[in-house]
Parts: sequence; structure tokens; C-alpha cells
Amino acid sequence: MAKNNLIGGSIWDEYSQKVQDRMNNPQHMGEFTQEDAQKANAKLIVADFGAESCGDAVRLYWLVDEKTDKIIDAKFKSFGCGTAIASSDTMVDLCIGKTVDEAVKITNLDVEFAMRDNPETPAVPPQKMHCSVMAYDVIKQAAAHYKGVDPEDFEDQIIVCECARVSLGTIKEVIKLNDLHTVEEITQFTKAGAFCKSCVKPGGHEKKDYYLVDILAETRAEMEREKLKDQSKTDIAFDDMTMVKQLKAVEAVLDSDVRPMLHGDGGDLEVIDIQKSENKNIDIYIRYLGACSGCSSGSGATLYAIENILQEELSPNIRVIPV
Repeated sequence: MAKNNLIGGSIWDEYSQKVQDRMNNPQHMGEFTQEDAQKANAKLIVADFGAESCGDAVRLYWLVDEKTDKIIDAKFKSFGCGTAIASSDTMVDLCIGKTVDEAVKITNLDVEFAMRDNPETPAVPPQKMHCSVMAYDVIKQAAAHYKGVDPEDFEDQIIVCECARVSLGTIKEVIKLNDLHTVEEITQFTKAGAFCKSCVKPGGHEKKDYYLVDILAETRAEMEREKLKDQSKTDIAFDDMTMVKQLKAVEAVLDSDVRPMLHGDGGDLEVIDIQKSENKNIDIYIRYLGACSGCSSGSGATLYAIENILQEELSPNIRVIPV
């Protein structure tokens, strides 16, 4: 039967030829046994990731040379769609020959890019990007097993979407790597929120500790703060900025590196003024708020820490003065 009769030509055309080839003829599907590992004088690592109840799951097999930490061979088994098979097969290709530490650096973008027929055209439609995310998540599981650490120590494994078994760390990382702006994009790339939708926003059938709308807003805000910090370092020296730009740069550093520390103790601070002195110092006047306003360390260790952070991030000429 022609492919047009199976799923519609327009949909099929969104998949690269490499993806179609690996769907039909995966090169690395299979498994290794302890006997295989002994013959290869290697350590067998078996890792699982995904949610079979949602239709997608992958099991990764590594044969690792313990003397060099190099992955000398790898195979996989996969439940799910053809894209999951193609992504897993490509992921295995990328792992073979690398050390475990090198393999951990493989991202979903690397997997998807390796499946492209040309650099400018995506290998799969957006709604199938979660398959490549699953492929690189299982690498982290395998690396954690090999290193003998708990996967929760290796990566943030707070599960946000129970249906698709997607972690908080994965969602935040995918937002940053792919510059995502909407919850719908998060769902396309990770499958989080694609099923019961209780993790999308408050008000669903099940109460959650984390919701996609909040994670997206917080991560985008974090990305913006990092962008402002980078701009303050590269565009113009802090000492030469206008007071308005200096204030924005200071607030960006405080938001990312100082306020979270103060908020943990129920405190905060606000910037009152910025003044340039005759001896080239830049005096930043602050007022402590909340619990910090009555804390004795406000003029000692806390003040020193704030000043040190601002000096390292912006200018060694900064002095912080509480009022």
C-alpha cells in the first residue's frame, strides 16, 4: 500500500528519510546479556526510561570498558511509535565510541539533528520531539547506573508529569535548550501535559506541586535575568553605564544570585540609590526588608556576601552600603 494511503502524504513528508529508514530498519535494536559483556571484557549497563502506559519507553544497553569508561557497544529496545524507535537507534549511534561522561552531554537536539537529511529541515514534526528527549533522558539513567549513584543525584528527578514520567529538570532544560515560549511547545517537546493534563495548570483532577505554566514562567524569567547579566558584561563596562542601566544590571544580579538566598530566611532587599564617588567607587545603597531588616549579619557576613557577588559579576569598584 502506498504511504499516501496509510497516513497521508503531507504528514509523512514531515519526517526525514533518515527517520523513515531507521523506523523500518533500526541498526541497533536488540539486547546484551552478561555473557556478551564477559566476552567483550566489559561491564553491562541496562537502563530504562519512559512510561509504557503512555506508549513510549526505551531500554538502553551499554557495554562499557571500565578501564577507559568508553562505551564500546550499545543496543536498545523500544515500546512506542516509529519515531521513538528512530530516535533511540540514532541515540545509540551517538553513544558508541564515547566515554560515559561524553555521552551524558548528548542532548535531544543532537539526536534530532543527527536524523536530519539537511541542516535546515527538522527531522520530525514538533509533536514528535518528545521521542528525542526520551532518548537523551535514558542516557542519563545509564550513566547514573554506571557511576553507581542514585539517578536523583545525577539529575533533578522531581516528576512533574506522572503520565509521561517527565522530570522538572528535563522540562527546564528543554525550555532553555530550545527557547520555548508556550506550554504547548513544552508538550510537543517532552510529552508533559499531553494526557490527563493535571500538570498543565491548577484546577485539574489532581493537585500537583509543580505546574507547566509556573515552570515556564519561572524558567523564562531566569533566562531573561541571565540575558541581562550577559548584556551587562558584554555591551559596555558597568562603570561606564548610565545609572538606569546600572540599576537594571544590579537588579538582575540580585534576582539571580542574592534574593533567593534572602528569601529562604524570609528577607529581601531593595536598591535605594546608586552614586559614583570621586575616588571612582560606585556606591550602591540598599535597604533590607522583612527578616533581614533586623538581622545583625546585615552589616556583616550578609553584606560582605552581597558586595562580593556584585563586585565579581559587575565591577570591583562597587561598594554596598545599607541604610
